[in-house]
Amino acid sequence: MPVTYDQITEYHAQLSQHTDPVLLRLEEEARRDRFPIIGPAAGKFCYLMARAIGARNVFELGSGFGYSTVWFARAVRENGGGRVHHTVWDGDLQQRAQANIEEAGYSDLVRFHLGEAVQALRETDGPFDILFNDIDKDGYPASLPVMKEKLRVGGLILIDNMLWHGRIFDEADQDPSTVGVREFTRQLQADPDFVFQLVPVRDGVITALRVA
Repeated sequence: MPVTYDQITEYHAQLSQHTDPVLLRLEEEARRDRFPIIGPAAGKFCYLMARAIGARNVFELGSGFGYSTVWFARAVRENGGGRVHHTVWDGDLQQRAQANIEEAGYSDLVRFHLGEAVQALRETDGPFDILFNDIDKDGYPASLPVMKEKLRVGGLILIDNMLWHGRIFDEADQDPSTVGVREFTRQLQADPDFVFQLVPVRDGVITALRVA
């Protein structure tokens, strides 16, 4: 029988159930406030990738109120400790994230950056094991050269919203965000230093391994 994307999404949700009280609270707040988070399926996938490569130095470009940061911090702690870098523009949002991460018990692992995410990455010493990108989509293409410079060989780029709610398939859609998602994908395809694939978790997470 044919399998629909909605069925796959529901199955991902079933496989991603957890009991973490802070993550559950943040998921409820995101639903209530319509605040964008990666959600449990993509969160668990990010955690899995971080554990798989033994990541101990992670940089998030666009971190919101700390939901994805908690997933990465859990992996880093279980990998033996290290650093997760959280970045947002807004001071109030940063304070909210700091409180959430303190409640989750990961404050010792997280460094906070207030400002534009790509510039914060440019100013932060690497190399990094994982770079997670969830900034404004029209900014995706310009971020890739900076991420490549900061990522170690054998490290991963995880970039969210690469299905962009299906808009990438509409050739008439030339919105800057849609164009940005398409162009970032094209850049990766053209770069022989990366091997990548789109993982259809939630809104699509491209996972790119730097091989050279």
